[in-house]
Amino acid sequence: MLIAMAALVGWLGSYAVLCAVRPFAPCRRCRGAGEVERFGKPRTCPRCRGKKLRLRLGRRLHNACRRTYDAGTR
Repeated sequence: MLIAMAALVGWLGSYAVLCAVRPFAPCRRCRGAGEVERFGKPRTCPRCRGKKLRLRLGRRLHNACRRTYDAGTR
């Protein structure tokens, strides 16, 4: 049990560092290409709007917590 908890804490720590260093990741839908093929034609990816990147979940959570903290301390 102790090993599992240590592994979980290690994984969460490394993910937090990854979110701080590289907050953006390739879009899952277009795999970072910016385009998807629909009906035989390349179209702009609707998820990333052609920007090829998405904000990581951990970074999105960090930004929401930061906004809440900033709004409460004004």
